[in-house]
Amino acid sequence: MSEPDTEERSRRIAQLETRLARRASVGVMPPVAALALVIAGWVIWLQHEEVAYFFSGREPISLGVEGAYQFDLAVNNRYAQLHGAPTIRGAYGVEGEQHFVVIGVQNTPLLVKRNALPTEEWKPGTTPPPPDQRSFTASGRLLSRAAASRWEDAFAKHESFGELKPKWLLVEGARPGGDFAAIGWFGLVVGFALVNAWLLVRGVLAMVAARKPA
Repeated sequence: MSEPDTEERSRRIAQLETRLARRASVGVMPPVAALALVIAGWVIWLQHEEVAYFFSGREPISLGVEGAYQFDLAVNNRYAQLHGAPTIRGAYGVEGEQHFVVIGVQNTPLLVKRNALPTEEWKPGTTPPPPDQRSFTASGRLLSRAAASRWEDAFAKHESFGELKPKWLLVEGARPGGDFAAIGWFGLVVGFALVNAWLLVRGVLAMVAARKPA
């Protein structure tokens, strides 16, 4: 073999080794990082209303009292309060070990989800008792029916009861700035998205560099 052929062979081997080294330094490949980024973005979108409520105003919107309701002031995903009388029927359910009831507020388009009272004992599979008929004051997270799809069954039940036409749901006790677990999870997902965005950019740049002639 001639000396020029030996030099050319050595040069090509060196180029190949350099490209392999560059590819090995990429780490997570761009398609994987891109997929992870899309998934993280989807989760962030699902959580954005929770984050918006966490940082919303701490002063409740007053929706009024019997005979003087102000639902023209209602705003989705805001802290609100009102005083009213319950409907005679409610939609009962269980979350974990806690029983809850979704009641209507007479002469309003509002449902209120709250923990069941001692007078509202109910076991799944049995006929639920009527909600406690005492007037009450409730405050919590106000959601439009479109934003409260998780409780659509309760909306449908109250429509079938015929006592009111619900358009809003108040989740009693849910205050802005209270759900630190949701914010912590959101922060983790955002961090995951940023890491994968960086990996995607680094991977693309490394692949471009690997294709350039040595």
